[in-house]
Amino acid sequence: MGKSKAKRFRRPPFAPSGDRRASGGEAEGGEASPAAELLEKLQHPSADVREFACASISKVLQQKQTIPAFVQRDVVRCLGPMLLDQRLAVRETAAGALRNLSACGGFDVCDDMVTKDVMTPLVALLKECQAGLEERNDSVKETKDTNKNCVEDIANEAVNLLWNVCECNSTAVSIFNREGCLVLVLQFLKRFHTNVDLAIAVASCLQAVTEDNPDLLSSFDASTHQVLEMVMVSSDKTMEHVLLRTLVAGVLWNIKSTLPSGSQASTVNAILKTLSECLAVDAGEVVIRMKEEETERLKTLEEPGTEENGGSLVVNEDEEMEETPKKPTKGKIDVSDLLPSSKQELKQVTALLLAQQTALEIIVNMCCNEEPSDDEWEELSSSDESDAFLENSYEEGGKLMSPLCLSAEVHTALMNHLVPKKILEKTAFPKSAAVDICAHSPAWKPLIKKLNMVQYRALTCLHSILLVSDVDCLGGASVLQSLAQHLSQLIFSQPEFSKQTEFLEAVTSALRALLQMMASNNIPQCATPEQLMTLCEAGIQSDNISVRVNVVSILGIAGSVLSKLEDTVETLKMIGKFLLEVATKDLSLVVAGEALDALFDVFADGKEAERAAEQIKLLSALKEFQPVFRLRMRKEGKGQYSTDQLCVLDNVKLNLRRFIAYLENLERKQ
Repeated sequence: MGKSKAKRFRRPPFAPSGDRRASGGEAEGGEASPAAELLEKLQHPSADVREFACASISKVLQQKQTIPAFVQRDVVRCLGPMLLDQRLAVRETAAGALRNLSACGGFDVCDDMVTKDVMTPLVALLKECQAGLEERNDSVKETKDTNKNCVEDIANEAVNLLWNVCECNSTAVSIFNREGCLVLVLQFLKRFHTNVDLAIAVASCLQAVTEDNPDLLSSFDASTHQVLEMVMVSSDKTMEHVLLRTLVAGVLWNIKSTLPSGSQASTVNAILKTLSECLAVDAGEVVIRMKEEETERLKTLEEPGTEENGGSLVVNEDEEMEETPKKPTKGKIDVSDLLPSSKQELKQVTALLLAQQTALEIIVNMCCNEEPSDDEWEELSSSDESDAFLENSYEEGGKLMSPLCLSAEVHTALMNHLVPKKILEKTAFPKSAAVDICAHSPAWKPLIKKLNMVQYRALTCLHSILLVSDVDCLGGASVLQSLAQHLSQLIFSQPEFSKQTEFLEAVTSALRALLQMMASNNIPQCATPEQLMTLCEAGIQSDNISVRVNVVSILGIAGSVLSKLEDTVETLKMIGKFLLEVATKDLSLVVAGEALDALFDVFADGKEAERAAEQIKLLSALKEFQPVFRLRMRKEGKGQYSTDQLCVLDNVKLNLRRFIAYLENLERKQ
């Protein structure tokens, strides 16, 4: 059925906030009475009681099972007015509670929030925050903590709430456009030197709202470009600033069409320079160094008489930082802003890993010039008419070659900043020393998943660049073979690779594309048939359709190469039996169609293929299966598969009829 589509990434929703002032009042489960009691306290005349109620609701809403009880009691309309409460602390805790509701509740809850008009008080709050920050006098601050600007904290919660609802709801995006929210949040972004957390929230929100939003593009002018470019070329060294620059690079890529034609090349170059610098950081080394710094700092704090902020900040490693609840969406949820100030080293590492994951996703999107719907990325489908396959490799001198069919600006910047080389480096497994450090610290343990995610995104990024590459720009057969060996080693060095679905999907996508390119150019393949069978037997058990399609295609590519060689009948028989079983038994028509297509490729030509087909009785098996396949398409097709997938399956059905006729003709000649 041809090549796979590249996966396109979108910004994920933000994390719940962790308001550490909520020290009590938790509700357990989804019981009605605690929700009703807390919501009733929002109407209390005492600002302290309202603040306590908002903080308690904020904490309780981080438990997903409690959300229905609050939604049933109209929590949005109860909390909405609190965003404009006279007490600034009430505004902040109310915004935090709504942020948690949006982050933990999923798309349906965000839709309900917009329907219940959360945007009206939210936009009003943002405007008041902007006005308050412009005044910059003591009247906008609360003095409980002289180092804390309460208005900026409110803005941080509000922007994160804005990000969540705009990510999930198109009406919220329309309101963002209409109410001029771009101007508001850009004012917050300008404070990146002094409040990087607020700037990161703004950049994340902007990356979400600038994607597929042509109505907003006209709002970007020279002054907004200047603000974004100022942030992207800043030189602050912390990992939070690395994340901030990476996010802003993604925003600039989304709005590149608004740039003057004379400056587009320089901006694209600056974007890829930023992404390259982000990827150049060795995350494993940062984990090791930051853990050492944390250990030394905690030792200092444990010394007698050492206190900070009036109390000991010794961290109990038994208090594990749990992963925040995920929304049923396309992405990850960042938790870096949930970490207390006593875990700054952990926050630095978290920011770096998110930055590198984001950088890789931006590069993937650069390779996806077409704009298919999100649904098309969910299940892998393929196309008979495509032969633009994949590749990435080293050029002489150690540079990885870049795709020639990208724009000249992107191609030049990729080459100049060695981006493909850095992508390939990120496809390696995380440093074992870093993984061990994380594994032995409960608070750091969630970083293992984040380290792995960077590798998965790098493999997907490699696959995407290969999809838009031309074989003539690569370094030759030896380079392709080296890359194939690298991918094979990644797979077979892991004894339980079949259980790592995201890894398996990413690595098989890249390997599939690479093997196809090698086959098309008659380059000997490195993996043995036995290795490929091991991979396929493991991959075909996966619940992930993309993995199953990839391994079937890989086996078809290998078989088509073997069919042209001598003394391969037994191997071809083994491949044919495997593909027949998949075609007739897999629950997905997409996978079954891919298996049929692979059979066509393997047995379409060559004396060895003819002998193998005869011995496994391929013709009779396909004739028996043909009406079954047609029936499945009629019953399952329209309800379960996209239009593109149905077109591909129709083509497979047609090719099945032709292939049976071909085999019958061969039989008559004998």
